[in-house]
Amino acid sequence: MEEVQEVIEKVFNDAVHGAISLHPLCVKVVDTRQFQRLRFIKQVVLLLLFILLLSIALNIAYCYISYRVCHLAGQLVRAIQARQPNLGITRKDVLCVQMAGLCHDLGHGPFSHLWECFVREAKPDKGWKHEDASIKMFDYLIKSNNLEDEFRRYKLDDRDITFIKEMIQRPRETSNGDWPYKGRSRDKAFLYEIVANKRSGIDVDKWDYILRDGHTLGIKVTFDYHRLVNFSRIIDVEGEGPQICMRDKECDNLYDMFHARRILHRTAYQHRVTKTIDTMLIDAFRLADEHIEYCGDDGKKYCLSDVCDNMSAYTLLNDNVFHQILLAEGKHPNLLKAKQILNNILSRKLYVYVGQTQPTTSDISHEDLLRSLVENIPKGSSLSHENLDVQEVRLNYGMGSENPIEHVRFYSKKAPNVAKVLRKEEVSAMLPQSFQEVLFRLVCKSSEEGLVSEAKEVLRKACKKLEMKEPSMDYPSSHLTPVRQVISNGYPNNQQTTNGCGPLKSSVVMSLTSES
Repeated sequence: MEEVQEVIEKVFNDAVHGAISLHPLCVKVVDTRQFQRLRFIKQVVLLLLFILLLSIALNIAYCYISYRVCHLAGQLVRAIQARQPNLGITRKDVLCVQMAGLCHDLGHGPFSHLWECFVREAKPDKGWKHEDASIKMFDYLIKSNNLEDEFRRYKLDDRDITFIKEMIQRPRETSNGDWPYKGRSRDKAFLYEIVANKRSGIDVDKWDYILRDGHTLGIKVTFDYHRLVNFSRIIDVEGEGPQICMRDKECDNLYDMFHARRILHRTAYQHRVTKTIDTMLIDAFRLADEHIEYCGDDGKKYCLSDVCDNMSAYTLLNDNVFHQILLAEGKHPNLLKAKQILNNILSRKLYVYVGQTQPTTSDISHEDLLRSLVENIPKGSSLSHENLDVQEVRLNYGMGSENPIEHVRFYSKKAPNVAKVLRKEEVSAMLPQSFQEVLFRLVCKSSEEGLVSEAKEVLRKACKKLEMKEPSMDYPSSHLTPVRQVISNGYPNNQQTTNGCGPLKSSVVMSLTSES
C-alpha cells in the first residue's frame, strides 16, 4: 500500500483558471533561476500585440503558462485516478505528471518557437528542438540547485526523474514494437498522453494555450475542457495498449477545440504581420549571431545559435537579446544591419507584403515557389533572391491533412469499456471536408517601389509556371488607426464613465483595422 505523505500546497490566483495550487516540490523548482528565466520569455504573438497596442499587460510570460499546464495535468490525472482506482495510479505518478507539465517548456529560447526556427536556419545540422533543451535544463536545474534531496524527500527516485523527462520528450518508438520507455511500464502508457499527446494531439498543453490566448486576444473559445476531464476514461485498446478515450457525446466538443486552434493560428500565430515580424527577427538574429555572446560555466563564450549547447549560458538567454543587439557596440556591417531591422520593427517599417497564393497540388513546396521566383527575375534587375522571402502558412487541426479525431477512441454510456473510432460522417454532415489549407505569402525586404512592383510581376509569372492559383496582391492595411472619441461637456458621447470615477477629460482609442 502506498505511503501517504501530508503536503501543504501553495495557492496562486490565475486570470484563466482561478485558484491554482502547486505541490511543494513544484514550488522548489519554480523558485530557481532556471525556471524564473521563463518570466522573460514571451509568445511571439504577444510580442506583436505589445508592438501594436503598446500594452505590456498583454505580454504573458511562459512562467505563468507553465503553472497552468501543471495545474491542468494534475486535474486530469487525478480525475482518472478517482474514477478508475484499478489503474493503480499512485501519488508519485500524479506528482511526476504535474512536474512534467511544469517543466515541459524549460528549453524555450527567446520569443518561444521563433528561436527554434532561428537555430534551425542558422545551424541546420544541429537538429535542435526546444524539447532537447528542456531535458538538459531540467537536469541542470536539479543539479545546480541541489534538489536531489528534495526529490528524494517526496519519494521520487531516478526512475521517476526519467519518467518526467520521457513525458517532456518521448523516446523514439522501436521498430520491433518493444516498449521504449523506462520510467513506467506499458500498463501506464496513458500517462504519457496527458502533457503531450503524440497520438491525437489532445493534451493539457493544448487546452491551456487555446484558453490562454483566446482570453488574451478576446477570441471566444467554445470548447469546454472541464467536460473532457470529466469524460476521460482509460481503455485498453487492442494492439495499442491503454490510452485516454473520450465519451462519444464529447466528439463535437473536440471538434470545437481543434477549430479554436485553427482560428488562433489564422488570426494570431500565422497572421500576416506576425509572420513578417518573425521573418525580420530571424534575419536580425542571424546577422547578429556571431556578435552577441554568452559565457558558460566552462569558461567558453557561445554565439546566439550555440548558446543552447551550454545550460549555464542558456539560463542567461531571454527576450532581452532584442535590446542586447540594439545596444551592442561594434561597427561590423552585419551587426549594423541587425540593429536597423530591429529599429524598423519598433517603428513599424516592416517588410512589404507582395501577394498571396495557394498551391493546387500538395507536392509544391515554398522552396519550389522561391526557386521559380528567382528564375523569373529579369536579367539586369535590381531585384534578387535576397530581397524576397516566401512565408508558408499551414492552417490545420494539428496533424497536417489528417483529421486528428480519427486517432481518438470513444466509448459509449452502454459500453464504457469498449473503445471505437467515430468517423466524421457519423458525427455530422457539416464538418470540414478537408483538414488543411496551405498558403504562400511573398514579402519584399525592400520598400523601394520599383522593387516591389517587380516582385509582384515575378510572383505572377512564377505562379503561372507552377500552375498555382492567381496571386492576390491586395491586402487591407494592418496599421494602427487612432480613433478619437467625440468629447462633449467633458464626457465621451455625453455619457458618464461606467466605473463611477467621473468624467473622462480626453480619450483616444487605438484600434486595428478589420484585417487584424
